[in-house]
Amino acid sequence: MDYLDSINRALNAVTYPSEPQGLYEPIAYALSMGGKRLRPTLVLLACAIYRNDPEVAMPAALAIETYHNHTLLHDDLMDHADMRRGKPTVHVKWNENTAVLSGDTMLIAAFRHLIDTNCPNKERMLSLFARTATEICEGQQHDVNFENRIDVTEEEYIEMIRLKTSVLLGCAAKLGALAGNAPDEDADTLYRFAEKIGLAFQLQDDYLDVYGDPTVFGKQIGGDILCGKKTFLLIHALQKADAETRKKLLAILEDKTMEPTLKIRTVTEIYNQLDIPALTLAAIERFYEDARRELDSISVGKEKTAPIWDYACSLLKRQV
Repeated sequence: MDYLDSINRALNAVTYPSEPQGLYEPIAYALSMGGKRLRPTLVLLACAIYRNDPEVAMPAALAIETYHNHTLLHDDLMDHADMRRGKPTVHVKWNENTAVLSGDTMLIAAFRHLIDTNCPNKERMLSLFARTATEICEGQQHDVNFENRIDVTEEEYIEMIRLKTSVLLGCAAKLGALAGNAPDEDADTLYRFAEKIGLAFQLQDDYLDVYGDPTVFGKQIGGDILCGKKTFLLIHALQKADAETRKKLLAILEDKTMEPTLKIRTVTEIYNQLDIPALTLAAIERFYEDARRELDSISVGKEKTAPIWDYACSLLKRQV
């Protein structure tokens, strides 16, 4: 079942105070930008494994989507991003102070959605949500710290993206399971399943930023190379390269005058020489298979888990 329409209707039905307009209007603006709504969809799909009325989990779905958009307001400000989904970001349309204040208010609103749920597991859901919000901040700080390091390891990178990205997917799946009153072991397993999917998804994003088709990927390729972002590909290239190639790679990344197309092409050639594409695809496959094993181990039959598995495969553009 496609839950996108019901999620959008529920988001549109949320009312915020009219004053101060400068605080609440940016929230409605941010939430109206659309998107895949993959996190609230995971909430409802996980709940549907155990209940025939998964919309009982809609408050949790609203919480997770409101929280996610809160992080985007702050991320856009930190990254000095001018556009989000083809529209001006909040700090551009209004100002930086508004982005901070409206983002903070969205965080509070996210918790209010969970408080309003009638699920018997409400206390556990709130505890999970609070832990996840803290972990995401930790992941963001790790990412900031990596900007000034050239010795980031694969283990450190995987932990960073787990905290920054994957735990929110895990939280979404477990919130849905708890709303559906799933067995505790199943709820934990669904968390791990979604977390593994999140890791595969992020590594795929790293890969597609270099090797993707921009007409399919939805943005120009090479952005991570141009900003010198520590990705799975760059970390392994720095580790595998000999001293001369490593020195060359670092010099290219630090060269602010190099023509962008040339920089992307030259770094990509180094990745190819070091067999980085195959290494990255193998890591994506490992996390994908880990996720499959987790989902196969829960207590219900595959006919119940098929929708959430199909959805996960669609995120990774895979055939079932």
